[in-house]
Amino acid sequence: MKSSFIDIHCHLEMLPHTAEVIERAKKASVNTILTQGVNPETNRAALVLADKYPEVKACLGIYPIDALKMSDKEIDTEIAFIIKNKKRIIAIGEVGMDFKEDEKEHERQKKIFTKMIELSLELNIPVIVHSRKAELECIELLESLKVKKVIMHCFCGKKQLVKKIADNGWYLTVPTAVVRAQQFQDIVKNVPITQLFCETDSPYLSPFKDKWNEPAFVVESYKKISEIKGMDFLEVANSIYMNWQRVFG
Repeated sequence: MKSSFIDIHCHLEMLPHTAEVIERAKKASVNTILTQGVNPETNRAALVLADKYPEVKACLGIYPIDALKMSDKEIDTEIAFIIKNKKRIIAIGEVGMDFKEDEKEHERQKKIFTKMIELSLELNIPVIVHSRKAELECIELLESLKVKKVIMHCFCGKKQLVKKIADNGWYLTVPTAVVRAQQFQDIVKNVPITQLFCETDSPYLSPFKDKWNEPAFVVESYKKISEIKGMDFLEVANSIYMNWQRVFG
C-alpha cells in the first residue's frame, strides 16, 4: 500500500512556480495541501489555487498582525466574504494571537480572534491557530468558547500547555523544522500520534539548509515522527490520515 501524505499548513501563494511545486508534491505522494489565507488578498489567492488544483484545500482567515491593520468594518466585511464562500473552504486559518509582534493591542487581538473562533463554530469547520507568545491566552479563549476542532499550528508553548492541548482533545502540528528543533521533537514524544498532523508552513521552516520550504518536504516530518516514536513509517502515515478523517471527514 502506498502512503498518502498531508501538509496541513502552508502558504502556497508565497511560492513561485506553483504548478511545479504541486507536481513535486504529487511525486512525493503529498496529495492533500491546506493553503492558509492571512488577509483579504491571500484569502482570494487560496480560493483560486484550490479551484485550480484538486490537491489544494483552501483555509481562510486573518492573521493577527494583518488583522490589526484593518478596521472593524473591514474585518466584518472579510468575515462576510468567508461565509459567502463557506462551501469552498475546509477550515478557518490562519488566525489567532501574536504578542511577539504586537506589544499593545492585546485586547483587540482577543476580540478579533473571538470573532474568528465564532466563525469556525458557525460554519462547523476546524480552526487553525497561530499563538506566538500568546499560547496560554489562545488556549483559555478556545476553552471558554468550548471549541472542539482545534489545530494548534507550530506551537512553541511550555510542556504543561502542550499537555493541556492534548487533554482537550485538540491537535498539534509537527513542522518540518522538527528535524532540528527540540521543541517539536518533544511534542512528538509527548503527544499521542492520534493528535498529530504534519506541516511545512511553506515557504518557512525548511528542513533543508538554504532551500525554501514546500509541500513535498512534509514527508520529512513523517520520517522524524517515525524515528522518535519508533513506529513503522507506513503506520505513521495511516495514523495521521485517520486524524484527517476524524477532523475533516
